[in-house]
Amino acid sequence: MHTYKLKTAETNFREAFERLKAGRPKVLPAGTLVSQNNVAKEAGCDPSALRKSRFPGLIEEIQAYLATHGHERPTSERQRLLKARQVSRSKTETIASLKVERDDAISRLVEADEMIINLTLRVRDLVAQLEDMQPRARIMPMAAAKPKAIHGISENDYRRPE
Repeated sequence: MHTYKLKTAETNFREAFERLKAGRPKVLPAGTLVSQNNVAKEAGCDPSALRKSRFPGLIEEIQAYLATHGHERPTSERQRLLKARQVSRSKTETIASLKVERDDAISRLVEADEMIINLTLRVRDLVAQLEDMQPRARIMPMAAAKPKAIHGISENDYRRPE
């Protein structure tokens, strides 16, 4: 005849604790965080069954584990999808922003081209007006003028007699 040794409550809680630490729970969904309540639920008990007064060593182990590993939270599928969606959205927003910047730059370039054309035409018109204003008659060079008499003395008065 086989005798079966019944598991104690503490053994059930310890096995549940180990399964949660390993990330392979049997009762709770995969990726469930380790906590005192979750250890009790994984063991198939009410959370109030796992008390410090009844299982002080196990509770200390759970709390020590949480103190060292509490910040390590595995990302759930939902969290991973939300993060991927956020990255995708930020990329989409970046693309949209770059398109707006590109369109603005093209608009400014077209305006600058139009202004260059208008100013070129204006310069051409002003050059034509300036050419129209230039005198058309030929200017004849003047012969050198003889010195004029100063105060009634002519140039002959300055000559010495020979």
